[in-house]
Amino acid sequence: MSGEGSPIGELSHSLGPKSAKGRKIAVIAASWHGEIVEVMVERSLSELTRLGVKKVDVFRVPGSFEIPVMAANLIHSYDGLITLGLVLRGETAHFEYVCSGVTQGITQLAVTSKKPIAFGVLMCETLAQAIARSGVEGAAEDKGVECAQAVIATLIAIDSIKVSS
Repeated sequence: MSGEGSPIGELSHSLGPKSAKGRKIAVIAASWHGEIVEVMVERSLSELTRLGVKKVDVFRVPGSFEIPVMAANLIHSYDGLITLGLVLRGETAHFEYVCSGVTQGITQLAVTSKKPIAFGVLMCETLAQAIARSGVEGAAEDKGVECAQAVIATLIAIDSIKVSS
């Protein structure tokens, strides 16, 4: 499983209930494969609440390809974003184009805005792989929780740069 070496356990211990105090986070979730994405949304929201986030808003878009444009419209109103979706390989090259577009769009926006965008868009060969990463009971990984922790940990790291400057 690709989650080997994940810092989720370390982050869970280092990020306490007040780690995100005063933060505003937006969660952008794709509607495709809603049964999987919704689990990730709920796991992310639960972790953000545990971390003490001041305000969380959830925005839904049709598919993962629409996530970057929604993120671009929200980035200036929030401290950080969490993007959640699922792209499953099909029989055509569509998979590669969607995955590439989403990855490039989110990366470019994060770098140019200088704000953290947690990348929770699963790009899987099979539904079983997606379920194993979704955070459902018994899953090996929990991308919703990991994304919540990543966005808060990155905000804390950015704050530490501002303090030391």
